[in-house]
Amino acid sequence: MKVIDAEKQVLGRMASQAAKAALMGEDVVIVNADKAYVSGSMTSVFGENLAKIELKNKGNFEKGPYHPKRPDRYVRKAVRGMLPIRKQTGRDAFKRIKVYIGVPQEQMKRDNIPLPKKEDAPEKKKLRRKVTVAEICARIGGKW
Repeated sequence: MKVIDAEKQVLGRMASQAAKAALMGEDVVIVNADKAYVSGSMTSVFGENLAKIELKNKGNFEKGPYHPKRPDRYVRKAVRGMLPIRKQTGRDAFKRIKVYIGVPQEQMKRDNIPLPKKEDAPEKKKLRRKVTVAEICARIGGKW
């Protein structure tokens, strides 16, 4: 079982690592999903997400497209985009991925999931322009 702490990690890179581990048959748990970063300026990131929300099915608006507004679902959809979801291996891998807002101590103890370790990894390249997933979801109307 692989536990990924998404705090201060770039969403796309973290999602590709999670997808690769899930495709290899490993169960993946992502914690602190709301603290992951999306790189880019605030106006461009918010503009892209608000433009997605405005897309509607002109024929029947009840049929979607639907967009996640909670951070855990937003990150899960990012991981889904890294998987071959139309093949059975991709669908099975997607079922092995769990995403949480924060660190649910009680649920992780109940499911025998190891808590994430604080690693003293060397500082990577700093992002000058970044937005957290929580800020994006709050801007597009998420309430969690």
